Amino acid sequence: MPESPALKILFDDPDIVAVEKPAGLATIPGRDESFSVLHDLAAQLGIPATGTADPRLRVVHRLDKDTSGVLLFAKNTGAQRFLSEQFQNNTIQKEYLAIVAGRPGANEGSIDAALAPHPAHPKRMTVFKHGRRALTEWKLEQKFRDYALLRVFPKTGKTHQIRVHLSHISLPLVVDPLYNSPMNPDAALPPGLFLSSFKKDYRPNKDQIERPLIARLTLHAEKLTFKHPNGNELTIECPPPKDFRATLAQLAKTSR
Repeated sequence: MPESPALKILFDDPDIVAVEKPAGLATIPGRDESFSVLHDLAAQLGIPATGTADPRLRVVHRLDKDTSGVLLFAKNTGAQRFLSEQFQNNTIQKEYLAIVAGRPGANEGSIDAALAPHPAHPKRMTVFKHGRRALTEWKLEQKFRDYALLRVFPKTGKTHQIRVHLSHISLPLVVDPLYNSPMNPDAALPPGLFLSSFKKDYRPNKDQIERPLIARLTLHAEKLTFKHPNGNELTIECPPPKDFRATLAQLAKTSR
């Protein structure tokens, strides 16, 4: 079985460790997954993880499998409790970058809409007035011809919160198979954002299937600000990965 690439460590001390989570790798292992950030990082650091008899790498929050960005773990029980309380109390400041379909009519806004599991689709969440309260704030970073880059601040931590909220205001993530329709209806093409879908003079090679610029959620967890177990405030940042940057560059070129 091939090994997954080494994770980039953003911060590491005796209490906590933060890594750059790549898109496509789950935070914790699922039934059909051989790799996860938790177990790969534990192996990389040479310490036991959650689920073992003596765990020294503990989960305090999660990112969706196809989201990239800052992912934080605790390295002892005290740090896990301290950080988990901050996530539960919504005192940790989280900043995301989101490439969305559509152009907002304002430079900033907030979405206060309760969420609940979708009654017909178990893997989805939906806006429901009797659900659990969820609040998301956003600011416009950059406008393109038919798309936009938003900086998003989730003030609560519900499942799929950013994805559902942005879809609710008609600014869904450009690539999101659950909350946005496929960008390219051609069934022969994989899901993703294609250069041919927004660059009118682009003609892909007829002998090859066009590859998407980005083929995963257009969502990146860029920054976490929280109180370290030592009492000091700490900010951990993670620049967007190559596929995210390349997509923004192509969108900017076609918007000139």
